[in-house]
Amino acid sequence: MSLETLPLPADILPASIQRFANPDAPKPGKMMAARGMVPVKGADLLTLLAQLSADPDQDVSAGAKATLLKLPENVVQAGCSDPQLLPPVADALADHFETNDSILTTLIEAGKVSDHKLASIARGCTERVSEVIALNQNRLLGAPEIVEALYKNRNTRMSTADRLVELCARNGVQLQGIASFEAHVQAISGQLIPEPTEEPLPTDEIFSEVLEFDEGEDALEIDRVDGSEELKEKFKPLSFRIRNMTNAEKIRLCIVGDAAARSILVRDPNKLISYAAISSPSMTENEAGAIAKSKEIGEDILRYIGNKKDWLGSYEIKRALVMNPKTPVGISMRFLGHLRTNDLKALSRSRGVPNALKTAAKQRLQKKGI
Repeated sequence: MSLETLPLPADILPASIQRFANPDAPKPGKMMAARGMVPVKGADLLTLLAQLSADPDQDVSAGAKATLLKLPENVVQAGCSDPQLLPPVADALADHFETNDSILTTLIEAGKVSDHKLASIARGCTERVSEVIALNQNRLLGAPEIVEALYKNRNTRMSTADRLVELCARNGVQLQGIASFEAHVQAISGQLIPEPTEEPLPTDEIFSEVLEFDEGEDALEIDRVDGSEELKEKFKPLSFRIRNMTNAEKIRLCIVGDAAARSILVRDPNKLISYAAISSPSMTENEAGAIAKSKEIGEDILRYIGNKKDWLGSYEIKRALVMNPKTPVGISMRFLGHLRTNDLKALSRSRGVPNALKTAAKQRLQKKGI
């Protein structure tokens, strides 16, 4: 039986609850305890109910969970702050009370939640909870995955993200899970990083507003014939706000933003920002396909798409890259053999692509007897 997850072996548990919390105890006794009829309190009470909530018997499990969630908040708070609370129980309580910021905060400040669970909480917690997690610098330096989770959480303040990046960079900690980490470090180099504050800074509120304007679709329309681009009317306010952001804000937006923001940021003249956008883990194959059609996109971005194996199962992406005159010739030549006859014909007549590519297309058509 694991010592990291519930239910725990009886000999690990406090003596006062072993009789009822033993996984091998008779069901009637466990049911009585699950209904809250055992006279224990504090950490022992929470441990008993959390342990029984993980019991294989569904009746016992459901009863214990219902009793646990009905406990007065002050009773739960007292148990969560008890130094005797076992870490696996703290992790289980974090799951049971995942929507209660006050209880989560108490558990986190008590320091009994495991690094793995804390990273899980950090991925989707509220701003309030993220601020509490971000205060424990020593723990964050020892568990960079928690920092990465906070960074990718849209609710984490931008000023807090800057502070965490600076903290890791100053202490030689690499955030391997954030591809644009070094770019962010470079963007804030020499800047004054604000200390934690009770209320969000004005820049934090501006960043949050940008996220509200962002939507899950491309912000630009690309003409199918000439590849020219036009910003959609409804995304002009978003584009204006992004244009006035700092480089660090743009780099993080590439990760926590949606498709509209990425479609704007991938066209940023700063290569650190455009690369952060195209390499964002949120970038989808459909987005990449639309970008590959653009004749106003950077050559390095097209090269990245052409070397991204996960996207190259798409015929449309390969076709778009070959047809785009901005695509490096080496990339285009690699996909020439994948083109259908009609597309080869169109390529051989195209005025924009390099002559070497047109010639290669004509040669393939001749081999086919066309």
